[in-house]
Amino acid sequence: MVFSSIVFLFIFFPIFLFFYFSFKKRKYRNIVLLLFSLLFYSYGEPIYIFLMLLSIIVNYLLTIIMTKYKSKAIFILLIVFNLGLIFVFKYYGFFITNINNLFNLNMRYLKLTLPIGISFYTFQILTYVIDVWKDKVPVQKSLINLGCYISAFPQLIAGPIVRYETINEELDNRKESWTDCSEGLKRFIIGLAKKVIIANEMAYVADTLLGSNLSKIGFIGVLIGAIAYTFQIYFDFSGYSDMAIGLGRILGFHYLENFNYPYISKSITEFWRRWHISLSTFFRDYVYIPLGGNRCSVGRNIFNIFVVWLLTGLWHGASWNFVLWGLYYAILLLLEKFVFKNALEKMPNFLKHVYTLVLVLLGWLIFYFVDISSLVNALKSLIGLNGIGNINFLNHLQIFKVRTIVIFILSFIFSVPTHVFSKNNTWTYFLLIALFLISIVFIIGSNYNPFIYFRF
Repeated sequence: MVFSSIVFLFIFFPIFLFFYFSFKKRKYRNIVLLLFSLLFYSYGEPIYIFLMLLSIIVNYLLTIIMTKYKSKAIFILLIVFNLGLIFVFKYYGFFITNINNLFNLNMRYLKLTLPIGISFYTFQILTYVIDVWKDKVPVQKSLINLGCYISAFPQLIAGPIVRYETINEELDNRKESWTDCSEGLKRFIIGLAKKVIIANEMAYVADTLLGSNLSKIGFIGVLIGAIAYTFQIYFDFSGYSDMAIGLGRILGFHYLENFNYPYISKSITEFWRRWHISLSTFFRDYVYIPLGGNRCSVGRNIFNIFVVWLLTGLWHGASWNFVLWGLYYAILLLLEKFVFKNALEKMPNFLKHVYTLVLVLLGWLIFYFVDISSLVNALKSLIGLNGIGNINFLNHLQIFKVRTIVIFILSFIFSVPTHVFSKNNTWTYFLLIALFLISIVFIIGSNYNPFIYFRF
């Protein structure tokens, strides 16, 4: 089940709210939240609900024992257990395939379906385990509360990665209010519109162009496809984050921001302070800093950055293009830090924006193409080696429609701070109602609603 579906909007969520607000005591509201979250997940992953329950129970019991006996062995066991689950379901097949290719072997392995959102909820579990071990947060003695933290449906399958310390107090002491409900609903509608009006249309353009004959579409086709994918992935990710933050706000949770207009950045370094903030800060605080961060020799600092970005790439998927994507950003960040930092600072702001967006667009092409040969062909088209593009073939693909052009324009407009919905007045509420109704029309009228998080 996804937020941008009729089942969620008009069946699941209203029924959940009815039962949730039928109880006044926090304990019972948390039970309702846990049960509905498990139902939400089992709607798409009926078998893997048992894997999630196993994760909840194992981490609940072992963190209590770990805390009681100050056992480093149990702490290591928990880290291995949680990372081991991701490895088995996400990377085991990739690892065996590459071993077979490297040594000309024929080892067989069981092909497992990737549990939706396993990277998101496992990383959340890791923040809990590590912070409890470091005495940053108290151990959670309520199985219901820990289950709510791990499986809460607002952020379960698409993030943001919510740290335990962020909502520790709110698990027991949050207070729902009309103000929070109003702000949460507004945020949800904005996120829904980002997803179904902009992201889905941009996904159709990107997949149509980048999935076609790259030699025929040439420079124009690949450029438009790359721009479309650049918008798709932003409005998809940020839209789902907005919906998650909005839903959490309705329930009294205050999740941290996950996107801060990354496409207005003037450097790659700034871009990664604004893009997928929960993931960036996770790797910074739980990998980069423990490795030594930048408080070490230059050589060790470079090594730390490469490790972080190798892991960041692999987090997104078990494929070599993600490894390449991670290393691409590691090199760019190192160049900005050690080579042309001063030169970049002296550049006019406009050129900084152009520099950043060009490199980000190239990065998204690496991210998009799992097949390296297709990536090479796309890059050849982008630098003009496949010609400007066959206009008849591009017209045949039927992507140059009025609606598509309008949504391209909206993508540019809403990629920067616009403050259209910043005020709470009658005009804003009218716009939000209209936006919601238009979103419903788009959901009903389109069969194209890709779920980008299947790979995560």
